[in-house]
Amino acid sequence: MQAPLLQDDAFLADLAEVRSRRDGRLHAWWLGQSGFLVTWRDKTVLFDPYLSDSLTRKYAATDKPHVRLTGRVVDPARLSGIDVITTSHNHTDHLDPETLRPLLAANPEAALVGPAANRATIAERTGRPAETLTLLDDGRSADVAGLRFHAIAAAHNDLRTDAEGRHHFLGFIAAIGPWTVYHSGDTRLYPGLEDRLGRFSIDLAFLPINGFQPERRVAGNLDAGEAVRLARETGLRHIIPHHFDMFAFNTVDPAPFAEAARAAGQPATVLRNGERWSSPEARR
Repeated sequence: MQAPLLQDDAFLADLAEVRSRRDGRLHAWWLGQSGFLVTWRDKTVLFDPYLSDSLTRKYAATDKPHVRLTGRVVDPARLSGIDVITTSHNHTDHLDPETLRPLLAANPEAALVGPAANRATIAERTGRPAETLTLLDDGRSADVAGLRFHAIAAAHNDLRTDAEGRHHFLGFIAAIGPWTVYHSGDTRLYPGLEDRLGRFSIDLAFLPINGFQPERRVAGNLDAGEAVRLARETGLRHIIPHHFDMFAFNTVDPAPFAEAARAAGQPATVLRNGERWSSPEARR
């Protein structure tokens, strides 16, 4: 198993040092799978964290073992100062009780944002009363902890809705101070996605690149080429890929993504687990 670039004390020290600067730059760390910690000045958002070995244990004795490729970046109980935590859908690598319960214990004032269609599951897995959750649906927005969140449907593999027509899979566009950040959740392309994203001026986007292979027996995502094309067509200023280097059965080499981005002239950065990206400029 490979180690994260920054892990445990080293990761927390880097986070503390960046927070102490309050320099107006946007900073983002990849926590593995689809999890990202994003901070600007005194605001911190945690997108879809998975910081446990719950899935490895759950599937250890099955025909679909979740063999972990990279170690955990940090114990969730040690993360503090979180303003908002998102969960884009009910799959455990995006809504993990063993991650979220210690996180919420360490951050009792943190807001939890997720799909309205998943209200009962979010409440059950997190232990948070349903009425305290910030629940959104496709096209809906909310102000949360001084930040603005807009929900956009995700297709994983399809646009699945409940009996009331509310989407089970979402992405989130967050206005974090002067910055606009898009976390896709898990999604494939669907008609209209490009036009909808193009209405926003997105500075940083987190997009999956593991693609769709039916033999994996799990829902799929964008592949490398699709992620780059989506970014170019919608004017995403910078993209960081995710959903690789976690489980052996569901990963890809990020090199083709990096090459596709270079060839298209699309600004992009491939991170290692625990690694930080910082915007080149500051905004106040």
